[in-house]
Amino acid sequence: MFTEYHCHVLPGIDDGADSAETSLGMLAMMQEQGVTRITATPHFYAHREKSVARFLEKRQAAYEKIRTNAPFREIRLGAEVAIEHGISELLDIEKLAFTGTDLILLELPYREYAPWMSEEIYNISAEYHLRVILAHVHRYLEYYSKNDMRTILASDAIMQINNEAFSGWTERRFVKSLIAEGKPVIFGSDAHNLGNRRPNWDLLAKKGKPDVIEASNRVLDQHMLK
Repeated sequence: MFTEYHCHVLPGIDDGADSAETSLGMLAMMQEQGVTRITATPHFYAHREKSVARFLEKRQAAYEKIRTNAPFREIRLGAEVAIEHGISELLDIEKLAFTGTDLILLELPYREYAPWMSEEIYNISAEYHLRVILAHVHRYLEYYSKNDMRTILASDAIMQINNEAFSGWTERRFVKSLIAEGKPVIFGSDAHNLGNRRPNWDLLAKKGKPDVIEASNRVLDQHMLK
């Protein structure tokens, strides 16, 4: 059993699935690979969107295109929210949390680290009582210094790892160090299509330890709203 925390499976809303057919194909592949629960997380860029409300309308419309034929009963809706200056002050930002939970997925910029990034992460967590998930933290090893990475990892955030991290020695070692330090770690495919960025839960099944995978699965249940 796998819980998918990060994927771009909703059709036509971002650079992920380009059609309902592709979306359903991705979902079928995930099901074959052992996924049982999914959170769909289309990109949200504040500077590109008219408002959170408008984004939510587009997200729902995309979901409705696959809702009837999707092979999963449980598809939660969320977003991969790009960390930008002032994002914590955006109206309705809390509505981008995974439906029915207090979890919100944030994506760090692909550039040199700056203190304001940590400030935005803290503000979103503190002001809205949300538990922040940092998307694919292993990807920032080439952008951030060791000290900057330590600062990021010191935050009270859940670290989301793409399954692809298990295919490379450096990233796999990084993931193992997070787990050894007791950091909360969850997994996602970050799948965008059926080609070069297809679902890859078969990789985690081969490389991941069952207890670590189960701990990842439990995070969703632990953060359900009561």
